[in-house]
Amino acid sequence: MRNIDITISDEILAACPHFHFSAILCNVKNSPHNEELWKEIDAFSADFRTKHKMEDIGKRKAIAATRQAYKNLGKDPSRYRPSAEALCRRIIKDINLYQIDTLVDLINLVSLKTGYSIGGFDADKTKGNLILGVGKADEKFEAIGRGLLNIEGLPVYRDEIGGIGTPTSDEERTKITAETTRLLMIINGYSGEEGLQEAADYSVELLEKFAGANEIKLCRS
Repeated sequence: MRNIDITISDEILAACPHFHFSAILCNVKNSPHNEELWKEIDAFSADFRTKHKMEDIGKRKAIAATRQAYKNLGKDPSRYRPSAEALCRRIIKDINLYQIDTLVDLINLVSLKTGYSIGGFDADKTKGNLILGVGKADEKFEAIGRGLLNIEGLPVYRDEIGGIGTPTSDEERTKITAETTRLLMIINGYSGEEGLQEAADYSVELLEKFAGANEIKLCRS
């Protein structure tokens, strides 16, 4: 299995000095739907809805830190919401979550539970190593299901070809599909290192249980 090195740029560290990440690279078997996984998602959603109000979401530690990172980089987090925040808001509004496929649904569950915005990529579609930098004006980025996204001022992972992921959305070129057999999952801790190990452990547990993950490689910054 090809290793993928991930570097954090100086411009990210200057704006987000507490940033850390956990990355998981593994072999997987995707499926269109997993009923047992969705029972967990539905149970979590119902419980979350009874315990939280809309105004609570932005106060969750990981979400608040991601929003602050956007502000530090000059981006409006209420216009370009981090994905974890968008998912939580959807639950509070009692709008059904999209059912995509087992890998994406699983990543969404981790994001909901932890508040981390998580990048999920088909590792075989990435080219070379990754660097986390800041989006530039007019930089082309085809967001999954959203079309062209203005990523100027957003944190963005780039490979040798271009951008593949931001906390708001990932890119069409490297997205997870039914044919994905190698997954790269990056948990972004703009709130710091605390909680990342637990999130990674939970992710691995779900990946092994629902996607038959093996040859798992973990790295952290």
